[in-house]
Amino acid sequence: MPSAEAQQLAAMFRAAPPPLETPDVAQMRANMEGMAALGGAEPGTALESADAGGVPAEWSVAPGASRTRAILYLHGGGYVIGSIATHRGLVSRLSAASGAAGFAIDYRLAPEHPFPAAVDDAVAAYRWLLGQGIEPGRIAIAGDSAGGGLTIATLLALRDAGAPLPACAVTFSPWTDLALEGRSMDERDARDPMVHRPGLQQMADWYLAGQDARQPLASPIHGDLRGLPPLLIQVGTEESLYDDAVRLAVRAVEAGVPTAFEPYLEMFHVFQIFGMLPEAHAAVKAAGAFIARHTGG
Repeated sequence: MPSAEAQQLAAMFRAAPPPLETPDVAQMRANMEGMAALGGAEPGTALESADAGGVPAEWSVAPGASRTRAILYLHGGGYVIGSIATHRGLVSRLSAASGAAGFAIDYRLAPEHPFPAAVDDAVAAYRWLLGQGIEPGRIAIAGDSAGGGLTIATLLALRDAGAPLPACAVTFSPWTDLALEGRSMDERDARDPMVHRPGLQQMADWYLAGQDARQPLASPIHGDLRGLPPLLIQVGTEESLYDDAVRLAVRAVEAGVPTAFEPYLEMFHVFQIFGMLPEAHAAVKAAGAFIARHTGG
């Protein structure tokens, strides 16, 4: 059974109109930024702006974390909303849990910058980290929701370009299929307090701008995952996107990718971002241990 805090938060989401489903992009962004104002970086975290090859970025370094190990963090928000600010708390807690420096980026957003702008920016930021002298074996890529799908797409783009791959990757509630073909999209819709097909479809349309939803760098569930580094997938069992995570895990295992799949019973989309939840604490701690183990922490 979820914690009392998680039950209260889910009830609040169910009682309110979906905050991320409106045809007004500016309002959607303002809604998410407003939610982010409820929490910031963990106390003692050192924050420092950076320019990662033209991509705005921010270091988030918890006390005792090493800058010789880095987590390239790709925020969620359907490729349309979200920012460094909205995910600052989660990135700082992931830095503390892993002992590695967080490195979040503000990749370009749709509809102003459709696919593949987000992929191009994530690849550029990763190459910038390599240019700073950080070894690929000491880098992890992590992301939530659309950022989780972008994490896998970035790995595919790097692999296909012959670039050295990072040590591992972590995805929280990854959105990996912009064609929205997972059965849970409909079967679990009534159980999901946050994410629903109409909102996802609108975001996918803005991001794709008429392009094929099934191309691997947009929907990595349709890609060849062979050769990717170890992968951790966390997802809540109440999510409409549950099957995006399950199918990613199956495809990864079939491709020979070392894969850890962690379903959290009765939890909702990207619960890890809500630092007051015991479940979020446990999940981020597990993700941090996974990153530390693979990056030499």
